[in-house]
Amino acid sequence: MSLLDGTADDLRATLAGSPEKAAELLKAGAEAGLPEAQAAYGQALLDERGVASDAVAALGWFRRAAAAGDAMGMNMLGRCFEKGWGTTEDRAEATYWYAHAAQAGLDWGMYNYGSALALGAGVEKDEAAALGWFQRAGAMGHAKSINFVGIFHEEGRVTLRDRAKAAECYRVAAESGDYRGQFNHARLLAEDGRLDEAVTWIGRAAETAPPAFVQRVKAWCEAAPVAALNLTARAL
Repeated sequence: MSLLDGTADDLRATLAGSPEKAAELLKAGAEAGLPEAQAAYGQALLDERGVASDAVAALGWFRRAAAAGDAMGMNMLGRCFEKGWGTTEDRAEATYWYAHAAQAGLDWGMYNYGSALALGAGVEKDEAAALGWFQRAGAMGHAKSINFVGIFHEEGRVTLRDRAKAAECYRVAAESGDYRGQFNHARLLAEDGRLDEAVTWIGRAAETAPPAFVQRVKAWCEAAPVAALNLTARAL
């Protein structure tokens, strides 16, 4: 079966099966000129999912997908330039592609472009514009963006300080699986004296967060003037 044959259910079943078969199918679709397959095959090459890792080849497929107007291809081309995957790092080029992915309506593009604007990475810093993109992605259910909307409201950055709004954003981001949102949700729960819930969310954040972030959480728990959080730090 090729990407041009069979039903949508057939395709989903194939992609959910053997990684090698899925990669073979995506490669065929990519070579046939399907932009979504090009972006997905590029991702498989980056992740070494059913095919040998090849960042340079992945970059090439992302370029082809982006040139055809595929938003995920644009976003992943930006990631390659941000991270130096298959090319040299170039934050300005990365942000250029994030902007195009955002304007094409991709939530991940909005998040990455918003992050670049918030940091002034490869573009002039513009926190108001960053918040706007985070809000747009958040309205689409993008958990990481929702967490950042919460940060802007908690800190009063280019908007009124609103702890209640921040707390709601963190809750939604946490329940949607974002580890940063889970930690921020736990932080405010602890401030409100809801320690059992806070400890639970800290544990959930530690399950998926990278080691460096877990160490930050551990340091926060160790420094907290609350015995329950000090004990939690030992378990992290």
